[in-house]
Amino acid sequence: MKRATRAATRARATPSGTRIERPWMDLRDLWTEALAGVLARPVRSALTTLGTVLGITTLVITIGVASTAGNQIVGRFDALTATSVTVTVPSAPAGSDDGPLVDWSGTDAVRRLAGVDSAAALADSPLTNSVQVRSNDVKAPGDISGQTLAVVAASAALPAGVRGAMTSGRFYDAGDIARRAQVAVLGDQAARLLGISRVQDSPAIFFQGQSYTVIGILGGIRREQRLSTAVILPPTTAADRLGLQDVTRVLINTAMGAAQQVARQAPIALAPGQEKSLTVVAPADLSKARDGVQSDVNGLFLVLGLVSLVVGAIGIANVTLVTVMERVGEIGLRRALGASRRQVAAQFLLESTTIGLLGGIVGAALGIAVVVGVAVVKEWTPVLNMNLAFGAPVAGALVGLLAGLYPSLRAARMEPVDALRAPS
Repeated sequence: MKRATRAATRARATPSGTRIERPWMDLRDLWTEALAGVLARPVRSALTTLGTVLGITTLVITIGVASTAGNQIVGRFDALTATSVTVTVPSAPAGSDDGPLVDWSGTDAVRRLAGVDSAAALADSPLTNSVQVRSNDVKAPGDISGQTLAVVAASAALPAGVRGAMTSGRFYDAGDIARRAQVAVLGDQAARLLGISRVQDSPAIFFQGQSYTVIGILGGIRREQRLSTAVILPPTTAADRLGLQDVTRVLINTAMGAAQQVARQAPIALAPGQEKSLTVVAPADLSKARDGVQSDVNGLFLVLGLVSLVVGAIGIANVTLVTVMERVGEIGLRRALGASRRQVAAQFLLESTTIGLLGGIVGAALGIAVVVGVAVVKEWTPVLNMNLAFGAPVAGALVGLLAGLYPSLRAARMEPVDALRAPS
């Protein structure tokens, strides 16, 4: 104010016809005046800042939590899906003299690949997908012991291949396969349908005129869950009695992160020179899944943050406009003492920018605290982008700057005489 008074005095003392020196305000004086205007009404300024605080907090939480959750996809991603590789083997053409593309011993070569935890081979056929299986060989009226079940052949590593466990008895081993033993393992649902709950008494099942001793029940199947309602036979037994000779699928379980590499190498290990004939189903790239989740979360909550910022901007514009109308007399006095329109506009514009900047700083701090709190509760590793931490206050200041454009221009357009006559 003193600078403007001295400048006005110098302007009046200037001889007529010479150039009048315009008063000026350096940035420090302008900042002091703006800060004084903000602190003059602390409660109103705090409530005005609240809208920007909520908007910035929402943005920081949205991006921070999305980044943190996306980072956990690699560790928390469904391990079954992320580590399962399936190789499908086409059937040999009818009448072909060529041997099978994949031999039952081919899984041994797959298990030697880096990153492979287990591998098992399966053989099935449309002819054995619906077989009438009975738990006794006596057909009495009203007897419901017969069930239509699938019959498949599998290698001895099947329990590990389907991520299952024996709930009763045991799975057949290499000895049973070599002896072509007439034994069978039931899926847990198949055993329930046939009324078999234990194998200590060596129960038998009957289908297609043959009997098989049930030596185990396989439960907890997480891959190929249809096997829970199937009868599983040793490959040699199934080949002799049902004609299930050729491997149709190979189930491979890998270490986390090795699925893509194993998917490329497994066909070569199973069918050297004919690997292109095999079909490989591998999980999607985890990084893409993580980015997709993060993008979806960002897209969902970013709208909420932007809406909050718009509400905050409207609040700042409204309060700044009210402040301008309340300070008409002050504006008239400044203009009468020589303050330019630009200086008046800059003062109110800086006030609104200051409110937005304070809201951005508080909102960034609250948002980061919430992200860290969520990570601690969920036992995650918080992922914080420093560009976001420093960019949030800038975004708040930009919101304040845009919100204060109209009120500051309105203040600058006031004529000194009209402003001094207006009631304050």
